[in-house]
Amino acid sequence: MELLSGAEMVVRALRDEGVKYIYGYPGGSLLHVYDALFQQEDVQHVLVRHEQAATHMADAYARATGKAGVALVTSGPGATNAVTGIATAFTDSIPMVVITGQVMSHLIGEDAFQETDMLGISRPVVKHNFSVQRPEDIPAIVRKAFHIAESGRPGPVVIDVPKDMTTPTERYPYEYPKQVKMRSYTPITRGHSGQIKKATDLLLTAKRPVIYTGGGVILGGASDELTELSRMLNFPVTNTLMGLGGFPGTDRQFIGMLGMHGSYEANMAMHHADLILAVGARFDDRVTNATDKFCPTAKIIHIDIDPASISKTVQADIPIVGPAKVVLEEMIQLVKGSKKQPDTAAIQSWWQQIDEWRQRHGGRFRTDDSDLMKPQQVIEMLSKVTNGDAFVTSDVGQHQMFAAQYYKFNKPNRWINSGGLGTMGFGFPAAMGVKMNFPDADVACVTGEGSIQMNIQELSTCKQYDLPVKILCLNNQSLGMVRQWQDMNYESRHSQSYMKSLPDFVKLVEAYGHVGMKVEKYSDLEGAMREAFALKDRLVFMDIAVDPFEHVYPMQVPRGAMRDMWLSKTERT
Repeated sequence: MELLSGAEMVVRALRDEGVKYIYGYPGGSLLHVYDALFQQEDVQHVLVRHEQAATHMADAYARATGKAGVALVTSGPGATNAVTGIATAFTDSIPMVVITGQVMSHLIGEDAFQETDMLGISRPVVKHNFSVQRPEDIPAIVRKAFHIAESGRPGPVVIDVPKDMTTPTERYPYEYPKQVKMRSYTPITRGHSGQIKKATDLLLTAKRPVIYTGGGVILGGASDELTELSRMLNFPVTNTLMGLGGFPGTDRQFIGMLGMHGSYEANMAMHHADLILAVGARFDDRVTNATDKFCPTAKIIHIDIDPASISKTVQADIPIVGPAKVVLEEMIQLVKGSKKQPDTAAIQSWWQQIDEWRQRHGGRFRTDDSDLMKPQQVIEMLSKVTNGDAFVTSDVGQHQMFAAQYYKFNKPNRWINSGGLGTMGFGFPAAMGVKMNFPDADVACVTGEGSIQMNIQELSTCKQYDLPVKILCLNNQSLGMVRQWQDMNYESRHSQSYMKSLPDFVKLVEAYGHVGMKVEKYSDLEGAMREAFALKDRLVFMDIAVDPFEHVYPMQVPRGAMRDMWLSKTERT
């Protein structure tokens, strides 16, 4: 049996787990591990410029591939810098393994240099965390970490490694476990057949149904099953922000995203539905608005792999705990074998009503004769230039909502954004993580002049590792969503929402060795964007001036029902 040091075990275990890239930043507590990395070539390390970027790169890799991403950060400030990225992954149920350095075991609790209680700090925002107590336990801990991160409801796992657990001169037998044995952790692998039968019978009696799906469909690899079931039944489908791409965005049965900034037709359909099939969604506050007014005439079937998510905010009439893919497969077989069929006349009448709602609004926005660009036009152009086939990452704010509304995602795992935590600074390193693993794909980061400055130092990482992402900065010279709320709720008192003294982004990007473009007129947009995406081997930053006064609509009226929306600055349902 091979003898390895603890540091070598960390690296070898990652290799044996199939990890190709890890994203990180070195420091004293991890130098033994970094030395072990140097002496092998199987696991490649990507040196970011800030630990938050490392976690976002790992997170985006996981969102795009379904496999756990890996970040490696040192103790103290290195570990605490990673917490925002860990919380981002936790809130969106993203599998990730974060290895944090720690001071030597005998110094823990003595306020040693660069010591933080990473187990305590991370506990509220991880699925599980480990502290290495013996070097020989490292292979089993790494194996368990990946198993926990990727199975059941996915999430981030932290492994805290004291420096003396990685001493190069101390060697131990190494064997990577082929199987994981954890008596206290048994994720559910299938749904209750009786409940699935009851749900299917109810589906076939619906007259005004809606299929409402979230990130669980994408994380569970259930997009094909969702599409098949939806087409068999001819039911309308709406996605959450995290679920976009789970059902083809250009399909006639897709009625748009629902919720706070959801489409008029999706929110109206939800409110008036008599049956809602919720799959891999958790009825969060950005979807439901006031829960006591939520979908008052609807029976609710709720499928989720996490029993804690069912009936947490909205009571389910038929709860089904299980993986979305497996449950939908069983539903499909029951529908195929059933003597009942959906009420065709009722469903057709329901579609006529939805089409009326769609015709009334349908994602419209106002333009004028000036050459001043609307942010919606930029996203529509991005969809046109990339043929709707790009990986699109976003930061958080108005630009995120415009991207979700106007880019039509026909495939899962293509829309990469921070949904639950709403993390500014996520989009750019996320685009880097995707591009590194899909080098031939178009990868676009949609951002704003506020968000991009959160992690703009990663332009240096992109230069070092040749990551030619395209950055579309929708520059309205303000924190747009904050300003919109101030317009709507604070009589336009714009307290600290205007961004003054912005840099010349073109010069800044060029200083890092990349290509910068400034676009100020709509008539120049298509040509500039096509030129940007034609530069396959260069990072291009497009500084795009957009209407600073544009709002995101529809927007739900706070504490209202799903149907209560602002449709423009002057029009309300």
